[in-house]
Amino acid sequence: MATEVVLAELDKRWRTSDEHDPEMFAHALRVATEVANTRIHAYAQAHPENRGMGTTATIAGLLQDTLFVCQVGDSRAYLVRDGVCSQITKDQSLMQKLVEAGELTAEEAEVSERRNIILQALGPEPIVKVDLTSQQLKRGDTLVLCSDGLSGQVRATEIADVVAAEPDLVQVCKKLIDLANEAGGPDNITVVAARFEGPGLGDGDAESPAHRVYRGSQQQRSTIPVDRSSIPGIAAMDPSDMPTLETDLAKVKAKPPRSNASVDPSAETVEVSPRDVVGGPVKVGTSGPRGVDTPLETVEIAPPGRGKPKPAASPRVDSGYLRVVFGTIALLVLVIYLISYFNR
Repeated sequence: MATEVVLAELDKRWRTSDEHDPEMFAHALRVATEVANTRIHAYAQAHPENRGMGTTATIAGLLQDTLFVCQVGDSRAYLVRDGVCSQITKDQSLMQKLVEAGELTAEEAEVSERRNIILQALGPEPIVKVDLTSQQLKRGDTLVLCSDGLSGQVRATEIADVVAAEPDLVQVCKKLIDLANEAGGPDNITVVAARFEGPGLGDGDAESPAHRVYRGSQQQRSTIPVDRSSIPGIAAMDPSDMPTLETDLAKVKAKPPRSNASVDPSAETVEVSPRDVVGGPVKVGTSGPRGVDTPLETVEIAPPGRGKPKPAASPRVDSGYLRVVFGTIALLVLVIYLISYFNR
């Protein structure tokens, strides 16, 4: 569903647009990602059996010599250049925030029991914050997109070795998946690889690959129309207008993209702007079905020098319950004493 919506939105917002500058392209990528989140969330609300459904997403788009990447969750994008593999996305995960806050080292985060806790995904919440980055490419660069089934088992140096040794990109993906399975393969593994060649790319000096936030003027505040009244119940949405969970790849390729009929241009506009979560409450999704109004568990993450994460408040115990417990214990002690006394 995420793939179908993103492609349909890009077709509508980019291919048919009169503007074709980099800023418009980046804006179309971001909004397409936000609309995919809205559509998946709406589908789950309309189908209670799928409540809480979601997916991580790493969406890459190339315009001229610049690669734009939209990131939601902890799937990753790596760029391999001159034999070196660099991660160009940041995980939207609890461990990443703790590393940035100086509470954990990267090595400690890799082995933490909480390393699979992500802070965002497409679908679970009505609004999502998209991390949009850009990267200037050189001729010969190779992009590797992957789920944490690969990045959790295969190191960046191993990815670089496979890319350098194998010219066939299909074999690159196969060998990386084999490496992850040999390392245990505890999770599903998705890998996409693309190599950039051609006269349109330079082969001279370029900035080293890194996580680089795109700073276009339109990207600071992205807006998409959202009808708030339709989100809790999705009464106005026709479920037949959305892809079903049974949609397979063949159907997706054969079926023309459908527009988002639930978005009303006259509806209230919600502004989505980036914000720094370090030092404030971070949403950590609780397991099981959850409604829109159900509060999430929060974990306080302090910046460096402000101590450890604040523990959750202890639940209050009813005083009547305590009296019953202590009374029962006292009665048991008395009974044991009486039995011991009469058995002498």
